[in-house]
Amino acid sequence: MFVERDRSAGEGTVQERRDAAQNDKRILGHVVQCDGARATIAAFADDAEGAITGMWTVGKMISINLGPIRTVGLVYAIGKADRHWNPGDQNAIEVSVELIGEVRDSVPPAAPVFDRGVTQYPHIGAVAHRIRSRDLQAVYDLAGRPAVTLGSLSQDETIEARIAIDDTLSRHFAVVGTTGVGKSTAVSLLLRKAIEARPDLRILILDPHNEFASALPEHSYKIDTNSLELPFWLFRLEELAEVLFRGREVVPEEVDVLRDLIPVAKNNYKNAASGGLVRRGQDSMTADLPVPYRIADLIRLIDERMGLLDSKNDRPALKALRTRIESAINDPRYRFMFAARLIEDSIHETIGKIFRVPHGGRPVTCFEMAGLPSEVVNSVCSVLARLAFDLALWSEGKLRLLLMCEEAHRYMPSDSRLGFAPTRHALSRIAKEGRKYGCFLGVVTQRPGELDPTILSQCSTIFAMRLANEQDQAIIRSAIADSSASTLSFLSSMGQREAIAFGDGIATTMRFKFERLTADRIPGAGKHHAADVVSGVGGEVDLAMIVDKLRNHQRPTGPSLAAAEPVEPARQAGDPGYRRAPFPEQSSSQSVQRDDQRSEFRNTGFGQRR
Repeated sequence: MFVERDRSAGEGTVQERRDAAQNDKRILGHVVQCDGARATIAAFADDAEGAITGMWTVGKMISINLGPIRTVGLVYAIGKADRHWNPGDQNAIEVSVELIGEVRDSVPPAAPVFDRGVTQYPHIGAVAHRIRSRDLQAVYDLAGRPAVTLGSLSQDETIEARIAIDDTLSRHFAVVGTTGVGKSTAVSLLLRKAIEARPDLRILILDPHNEFASALPEHSYKIDTNSLELPFWLFRLEELAEVLFRGREVVPEEVDVLRDLIPVAKNNYKNAASGGLVRRGQDSMTADLPVPYRIADLIRLIDERMGLLDSKNDRPALKALRTRIESAINDPRYRFMFAARLIEDSIHETIGKIFRVPHGGRPVTCFEMAGLPSEVVNSVCSVLARLAFDLALWSEGKLRLLLMCEEAHRYMPSDSRLGFAPTRHALSRIAKEGRKYGCFLGVVTQRPGELDPTILSQCSTIFAMRLANEQDQAIIRSAIADSSASTLSFLSSMGQREAIAFGDGIATTMRFKFERLTADRIPGAGKHHAADVVSGVGGEVDLAMIVDKLRNHQRPTGPSLAAAEPVEPARQAGDPGYRRAPFPEQSSSQSVQRDDQRSEFRNTGFGQRR
């Protein structure tokens, strides 16, 4: 079944040489078996002089000459039938190849063109050899689509690895890989390339490890636990209940009370002369509308309901709800929600700060969540994902947003009984409908097997780095085309910064290596370097500082954004030259009544159709 030695002495078609200086007696292979997707090539592992060529190796692409058409294949297995090496003599081998597509020369003569799929299958005896660089470039050509370079091909480091940036972003993408393979570095590189190609793009990174701000210092704006201001009235009822019940199962009776009384509290804030009457019709309020209200009003309404004669049976639930609310507003970990001294309609400022409107040369927001209480992370992510979709929807395509979810399996677990349902729904909405309105999703995870399959199936471009878990590998195999399935056999053995990319943003399945970033652009490197400079490697640990953080004693360094200074109508938060007036000091008697004070309400109309 192997080719004869004298048939390997030279090549019949000189045009197949990849290099003019190449030996004219290079060893070729011949097709001895072929089916609809794979072929077997008979060849020799060494040349006529007994020197091992190394041309037939796993992971290399080969070309099968069929005249005007050259069938491209990927070597996924090699071996000797007799499992015996003959020193000093040529050794016949079998090369298993997966067929990928065809390269044909264009007329008039120009760069060759690659097509996926096979229209003319190799015949028995067809000549096979290592692919030429010119043909390899044609395989990964993007046909004129706007592209960025992420690195170089593993097959040939002289050829750039390029992706179609618009298709990658607009149709969502995922970066998967085990811990330590360079996922965060790859994401940092990808974001830099996206900013260069799409300067109008806004990026919100959900950063659970507080590491991306140091990797994108010239492009990013950092929001951490000290600077975060997310007023409680921006939360929908389900999201607020998740905060109040601290991740435990909610009590339906208490949630029903909130659903009834929050609209009354909002109406009291908006229409002080309404006498507590809830309006019906166009101006009616619901518990989910992003309209300010005062916690003091809500507690007062609960007390009033407890005092009614017909609420005797409801008093235990009302007391429990009142206790939950007071516990939340007194918890220092929740000050980002309840720390406002006055309640104002600061939605312009909050959204402008988080989503960079306008971006002022810094289109990236690094939302650092390492210091947030674990029981409110899901609610905060739900609020941000929902607002991102609504902003893109109501901007009518003028606002382009990319939501990057690091450790995405935390927010979107495969088990529907885990996680937080509103967070899952908000992210699923972006995955399913976001591209129509300019809201895109980037997913980063080390456990694709634990990720909601609905989310992963909506990611049209996937960058798969090294994966050791068999379940994770099976998830990725189910997402790739059958004609490239053997490529994923390398998932468990790929090196650092190496990835297999496939999907709409790639011409064909591509194994490549990401560019090497400088040390100051690697996520987390700046944070660790700063810690070493301050304390010295192996230096003394500042236990007092650690205890202060455990007790939430850290205080914001600047003025609070929720401090209820009026917003200028002609200038919104984030505009050039925007400044807030310092908030005057209050006496203790004034601070007791701060929840009862109110600044002028401005109806923003956010989230409402006109």
